Amino acid sequence: MANAIVQRQEPAPVAVIGESATILQIIQQVAVNPNADIDKMERLMAMHERLQANQAKQQFDDAMSRMQEELPVIGERGGIKDKSGRVQSTYALWEDINEMIKPVLAKHGFALSFRTPRNDKGIEVEGVLSHSAGHRETTSLVLPADTTGSKNGVQAVASSVSYGKRYTAGALLNFTTTGEDDDGNGAVVTPRVTSVQAAQLAELLDKCSEKAKTAFAGIHGTPASVEKAAFDQVLGMLSKSAKQNAQEH
Repeated sequence: MANAIVQRQEPAPVAVIGESATILQIIQQVAVNPNADIDKMERLMAMHERLQANQAKQQFDDAMSRMQEELPVIGERGGIKDKSGRVQSTYALWEDINEMIKPVLAKHGFALSFRTPRNDKGIEVEGVLSHSAGHRETTSLVLPADTTGSKNGVQAVASSVSYGKRYTAGALLNFTTTGEDDDGNGAVVTPRVTSVQAAQLAELLDKCSEKAKTAFAGIHGTPASVEKAAFDQVLGMLSKSAKQNAQEH
């Protein structure tokens, strides 16, 4: 298996590596010169760092494109019920997502981690997708404490953090989830957006005004509750609202 992985890895661009190595050699030569121009050496160091960063980003993108083909479709075993007990939407559990994506991430040199920075607006979950080449991508989501179902304070925070992990992971990796078979129970479930689509909506919603957020909650509830058929329309409206809010501030 290890040999197969090595064989599939794309070689880094020779021109970039060669240029980076040449600059590093020049820096080393300048460094041993007692009459070295410090400003020149600093400019060379900055150029070397930019070349390394560009190389790391290209390796990240190459590995990501290969990994996308191998990410599994994850079943949605979690369910959100209305007051009458009927399932109104389903979602993939974080433990299912984590178990299924970890081997694929590791195979392609990726690691997914999470941070929970202090945020006065709510519970912030930041997802960090890093690659062995050195490049990383991040995205974050700010959520209220999930007090549904008579949760205590600790359970409410834990539930929101789990929610944040699901949706930031979905935004970074663009994996697909699908509803589970209802075993012939005949439950009528309105098709809802996927976890990845819900993450897109949640990210945009966070950039909207408080008035827009309140209106959204009154119409749709949460991003995960948006009907699949309305996704494009809601996405367009939130994009417009977020842009307008950014211009006003």
